[in-house]
Amino acid sequence: MRSLPETTRRTLPLPGWSLAWFAAAWLAVCLPGTPARADEAMAQRTRACTVCHGEQGRAGPDGYYPRLAGKPAGYLFHQLQHFRDGRRHYGLMNRLLQPLSDDYLMRIAQHFADQQVPYPPPLPLSATERSAAAAGEALALRGDAARGLPACTACHGATLTGVLPATPGLLGLPRDYLSAQLGAWRAGQRRAHAPDCMAEIAQKLTLPDIHALSLWLSAQPAPVPARPAAQLKAEPPLRCGSVLATR
Repeated sequence: MRSLPETTRRTLPLPGWSLAWFAAAWLAVCLPGTPARADEAMAQRTRACTVCHGEQGRAGPDGYYPRLAGKPAGYLFHQLQHFRDGRRHYGLMNRLLQPLSDDYLMRIAQHFADQQVPYPPPLPLSATERSAAAAGEALALRGDAARGLPACTACHGATLTGVLPATPGLLGLPRDYLSAQLGAWRAGQRRAHAPDCMAEIAQKLTLPDIHALSLWLSAQPAPVPARPAAQLKAEPPLRCGSVLATR
């Protein structure tokens, strides 16, 4: 699930698969299945998702298709809704999700939330990247009070693995994806239910901030197990619509 800059969205090809095959696979999502076990049924019905997002939603290999496995079901459900309803923009996702009901989107979300598979190793930093990454670490762990920027940990959890019911983890995501998403929030290409706290934060970030955060976050190993926290230790600094919608 992603939102890319407009020029990237127009030119990025479906990774190594024909649209005909993809459409056929997506029918498995929309049509009822009859396997005895529900988890096996959903694994078959979500094959169209794993074409891009990797086996069990582990993440695609190209740096733009993020991990779905183990993320909070509430977060995944909201993103599926946003794609279906046009709040997030990627033509293929918008079209394929358009006919699906909220109930079915939640079933897809819960399926991927239940996938507990290992995270990939972090991307190492080069010597020239370490200075910028240090600025990203400061923003992620401490924020910048002078600019009204809370730490990423204030909302995404002390270990940055997300918080139930609907706040995603930030670790284990490709560097290019992190940069693209923060840029999309900053440019208003990605939106959430009001109050849209991520838009408020991202609009205060500079391009060097986004670069620094993407470097540092993508270089951090995920803890084991890397599961969302049950709740934040303190009240979040901002009210976020996507979280409030699940309460």
